[in-house]
Amino acid sequence: MQRDWNDRAREDAHFYVAFGRKDQDPEEFFATAAEVVKGLEHELRRFPPGGNRRAWRALEIGCGPGRLMRPMSRVFGEVHGVDVSDEMIARAHANLAGIPHAHPHHGTGSDLSQFADESFDFVYSYAVFQHIPSREVVMSYLHEAHRVLKPGGILRAQINGLDQTAKTYDTWSGVRIGAEEIKAFATVHDMQLLALEGTRTQYMWTTLRKRRAGWWQSDAVGKRTWIRRITNANNSEPVTPQRGRFASITLWVEHLPEMADLNHLKVLADGVEGFPCYIGPPEADGLQQVNVIMGELPRTGLVPVELRWRDDRIAEPKMLRVIPQGPTVPVILSVTDGINMMSGTNIVTGSVKVTLEEVDEPVSFRASISGAPVRDIDLFCADPLPPRWEINFQLPENTPPGPHNLELWLGHRRLGIIGLTVSSS
Repeated sequence: MQRDWNDRAREDAHFYVAFGRKDQDPEEFFATAAEVVKGLEHELRRFPPGGNRRAWRALEIGCGPGRLMRPMSRVFGEVHGVDVSDEMIARAHANLAGIPHAHPHHGTGSDLSQFADESFDFVYSYAVFQHIPSREVVMSYLHEAHRVLKPGGILRAQINGLDQTAKTYDTWSGVRIGAEEIKAFATVHDMQLLALEGTRTQYMWTTLRKRRAGWWQSDAVGKRTWIRRITNANNSEPVTPQRGRFASITLWVEHLPEMADLNHLKVLADGVEGFPCYIGPPEADGLQQVNVIMGELPRTGLVPVELRWRDDRIAEPKMLRVIPQGPTVPVILSVTDGINMMSGTNIVTGSVKVTLEEVDEPVSFRASISGAPVRDIDLFCADPLPPRWEINFQLPENTPPGPHNLELWLGHRRLGIIGLTVSSS
């Protein structure tokens, strides 16, 4: 891993960390961190209000050249980062030179041995575990994160949750670790599992909190739990389709047990158990969000929704309206250059990436550039739930530079015509 990532750092560190465009300038590169940092900061709402953030310490696993450490240093009194690549760490030192409380470290590539037990409030990792070929190394990092977290501290990590497709992986297409493995890890290490988002995708997020002593006992006494309302998880409507991509619900719960987690919380709609995937921090009105993927329900109409904690029903059932599933309609989400995705429809590498949703038969996909069929079509299921497909292909041979029309088809159905510009470079 060290050799490969040193080579990538020397070739184009910004591209291999953010992979949106080759040869990004520093301003553009650091701007790509904004959405990731926003998501990380959202998790900080799980800490008790009124705390002194300048006393908090954070640790990033796989910090690279400091893209996230720089903005995260505004949030924490001390932020550390560790990376297997000494080339990346050298760049991080340069990028963080004016921030005395930001500390990048060259690590072993498999543990956090340079850090003491219970020394961090927040540990995070983004787009790192996806590139580790060894399951043992990823699980070692998770174990080490548990060790270095203070009681009540939070781990927020992104993991490759795709289905297993190979026996071995490399330092770019890393090992896959499913949701059930994360649930088992949380059980063994007695961690409160709060999020499993994007399961069966390359970018599965998980949030785990290290329990404090006595938290389990605190659940024995408390106020009565209520389901105040139920909405669709994708919008604010109080309905869910019987099946399909939008068959997910949000329960807005009052007085949810403090130690409620995804390993012990059950939600049943009309007797069918769903998959709880997210427990949010308390909102200003005291309600907590519980998101549940329902899969397929047996009937339409009004059905009871039941909330259980450790096999005991903890709230009166709430009624939910189930409606028939609507028809699937293929949607073009994006068309970009296949490598320099930030260049949009300006095709500079000779390859094109098309992202589609609600496609039942992707093998029927075909495309042409100004009437000539494209080459080397490659299909990749990025998310089985919508479902979402990424389709990569090469321009026809001898495609001249200039404007062209990309025509997209699924079988006999034309999806649309997209204007492209092919660069002479």
